[in-house]
Amino acid sequence: MAGQQEIKPGRTALVAIDFQHDVVGAGGAFADLFHAEVERANLIPIATRLLGEARAAGVKIVYSRGAFQPGYPELVPNIPVLSQVAQYGCLVDGTAGAAIIDEVAPHRDDVVLTHHRVSCFHGTELDVVLRGASIDTVVVAGVATNLAVESTARAGADLGYRTVVVSDACSTTSETAHNASLASMAMLAEIVTIDDLLATLDRHTLKQPPLIAQRAQTCE
Repeated sequence: MAGQQEIKPGRTALVAIDFQHDVVGAGGAFADLFHAEVERANLIPIATRLLGEARAAGVKIVYSRGAFQPGYPELVPNIPVLSQVAQYGCLVDGTAGAAIIDEVAPHRDDVVLTHHRVSCFHGTELDVVLRGASIDTVVVAGVATNLAVESTARAGADLGYRTVVVSDACSTTSETAHNASLASMAMLAEIVTIDDLLATLDRHTLKQPPLIAQRAQTCE
């Protein structure tokens, strides 16, 4: 990220998208579409590292998951991938398939939202949650690069957020489709690697004075 503005952890949220058994799991309903690339890209270990280190740096962690009530009353099947949800009978709220995988399970202070469309902003409280926490930078990771990740990045940019996509913490149906989506998003978002992102978080953290010194300055 040389030459780019640093990322301030306290003004940043990491949105982790669709890390659910039915989406990224070997036995999930969408395994035929996504699992081979999840494995090839080493996505889960990278996402685990990203979430852990971002959380430790003070970044707000938000999970967004696609899930529906039994009978799919919220589902509008105008998009092929959403119509497949009903066909497969998957992502039903409260089932194992809709749950976030254990490797990247949310912590107590993390936010977990549910989306019914492709973008994590559409019809959810994501924008309200971010603005309430004074967030101005949204970092996006998850599955699928050219579906929920790209839709969320575009919506975030339109809403005025500085938008960052972690390229190696995303995957989709193929490496070709993944790279094409990243190239498209580069027109509206910063495309970085996990190492790029964590390096700038580390640099910002190192610049902060120790808490004791901050308190001493406040008391003077």
